[in-house]
Amino acid sequence: MKSEELRGLQAPLKEKYREDPQQAVITLQAEGTIGEGVTCNVKTGKALVEAGLHPATGGTGMAACSGDMLLEALVACAGVTLKAVATSLEIELRGGTITAEGDLDFRGTLGVSKEAPVGFSDIRLKFDLDTDASEEQLATLLRLTDRYCVVKQTISNPTNVDVLHSVTK
Repeated sequence: MKSEELRGLQAPLKEKYREDPQQAVITLQAEGTIGEGVTCNVKTGKALVEAGLHPATGGTGMAACSGDMLLEALVACAGVTLKAVATSLEIELRGGTITAEGDLDFRGTLGVSKEAPVGFSDIRLKFDLDTDASEEQLATLLRLTDRYCVVKQTISNPTNVDVLHSVTK
């Protein structure tokens, strides 16, 4: 996609959102159903994913781990954002790899230690890019990718999560 094509797609949306900011507020939704054993079946836009326990918490490794899914969502969002920003700035990317890795202390989630955190203590996001962009262009590209990556910003600046429930009998 060329820069002008992307701008052409986004320009009417940006104008609409400037004129009526409420039009820009959209609620995304994910849904899962309780599966067999200790699993949850999650519908994605393209497939059904069975999420389960990580082997470090007693899982078999046959079901997707939600921690892995979080890192995959970060990589996907960062990759799409990076490509959109590069397109907008007319920075040619011949290819590249985005890697996310995170450190978990499973004592926290298993209740073994109250001092151990539940969740990732550190996440590293690495870009290995094939480009002739200058150092200044790369710095701008990465700064804007960081700024506009929804998943990265949500992880870095956590939002309030309301936990609601209902019971069917």
